[in-house]
Amino acid sequence: MRETSARLLRLLSLLQTRRDWSGAELAARLSITTRTVRRDVDKLRDLGYPVDATVGVGGGYRLGAGAEMPPLLLDDEEVVAVAFALQAGANDSVTGIGEAATRALVKLRQVMPSRLRHRLAALEVEVVDRRPAASAVDAGLLSAVAAVCHDHQRLRFDYRTHDGEFARREVEPYRLVRSRLRWYLVAWDVGREDWRTFRVDRMEPKIPTGPRFTPRELPPGGAAEFVARGIRRSAAQVRARVLLHAPFDEITPKVDDDWGSVELVDDASCAVVLDGRSLESIAGWLRAFDVDFTVLDPPELRGACRALAERHTQLAARYERA
Repeated sequence: MRETSARLLRLLSLLQTRRDWSGAELAARLSITTRTVRRDVDKLRDLGYPVDATVGVGGGYRLGAGAEMPPLLLDDEEVVAVAFALQAGANDSVTGIGEAATRALVKLRQVMPSRLRHRLAALEVEVVDRRPAASAVDAGLLSAVAAVCHDHQRLRFDYRTHDGEFARREVEPYRLVRSRLRWYLVAWDVGREDWRTFRVDRMEPKIPTGPRFTPRELPPGGAAEFVARGIRRSAAQVRARVLLHAPFDEITPKVDDDWGSVELVDDASCAVVLDGRSLESIAGWLRAFDVDFTVLDPPELRGACRALAERHTQLAARYERA
């Protein structure tokens, strides 16, 4: 009985996450037969959940309008994941939610079955008290920006630039995107008539918000990809092409897509294109490959490699004299 009830909750959860499901898709996700799916759907209907079904090509199941989820519809793994995240305080990118997280964890423990409370107790950890990241955003600010994105309202704010100066901006806000410990707003800049990204921790929104706007189509790839491209552009100040005297298969696992690419030359060598903040940083990466190489472009990289080699020679001589 417990297994059947858990499966019904899982089925209901799946129906809530997507508009349409085929019987075969549900059966695969639940590791049951399509016949069992039909029986479980009938049980959900008996419990008062309107599950609509269509037959024929493209047919399937969907949760009818007005259906509400029962409280805390989480499976065992989801409950433990949420509780552990609250307990560990894993998110350093948002401030002002510590007390709320503690209250939520207390409430969650109260509704947990004993077997899950035991699992969570086994995962208990001590968290070193540390300051939030310099780019951390107050939860209230994040909520306010998310609201204007949802309501399609223009947003005015003072924006702190890299040099510490403030400039007034007016935008049509679209999406919040988090990359590591930073939050970004993807928006259409009204004054510049172009898409822009803004770090939320540098924004000071002005009230009231502006009029509603008609949403535009997001840049190719969506908001997250737009932010990722901007981060890569800002991080890559220089580019170099280097011939590494080592097989392609040996070098490829060492090169991350975010800062380089590898080209097959022959069985014994390959060419890498590396993006970095400076030629000196690229010279340091080349040392990490620990293979012979030939600088193809730019010529100035050779000077940076020589300077790095001389520095290491001086350090080695110093340690030998010690």
